[in-house]
Amino acid sequence: MNSKITLTLLLMALFFRSNAQEVNSKAYDIMLQGLLSHSVKEVSVSDIKDKKDVIFVDARERKEFDVSHIKGAILVGYDSLDLSALDKIDKSKEVVVYCSVGYRSEKVSEKLENIGFKNVSNLYGGIFEWKNQEQPIVTPKKEPTEEVHAYSKVWGIWLNKGKKVY
Repeated sequence: MNSKITLTLLLMALFFRSNAQEVNSKAYDIMLQGLLSHSVKEVSVSDIKDKKDVIFVDARERKEFDVSHIKGAILVGYDSLDLSALDKIDKSKEVVVYCSVGYRSEKVSEKLENIGFKNVSNLYGGIFEWKNQEQPIVTPKKEPTEEVHAYSKVWGIWLNKGKKVY
């Protein structure tokens, strides 16, 4: 990569820092800074990994969720968005929405805020960063797994731990 482009990307990342959280990879962080609009509160893996009362909402599609997800997560999807699974959730509870890297979950977080959820956050870096920081994921049978749906080979470059599934 041209040194001027690299310098520009680094300066943009520093300038657009906003309320964003950090991930373990600077390159991943720079990509996320440009990809996300930072329109909702963002939380890092370290912010929430030990919390017990968080409601995780998965904004990926069923085929991704069925490979693995964060334990206890509620699937709402994105292209096939269905928020009815959240009908009985107290809208004042802490809700953390995630997807692969954070783009889809940011959009779903906005929708949750628009329907009255008061404490919604986007997991910065998504399930990729969750797994990159060696946090547990499970299958639909609640069995631990190393497999993560990597969405595509292009996006899968950001998943550095676990076993990529496409």
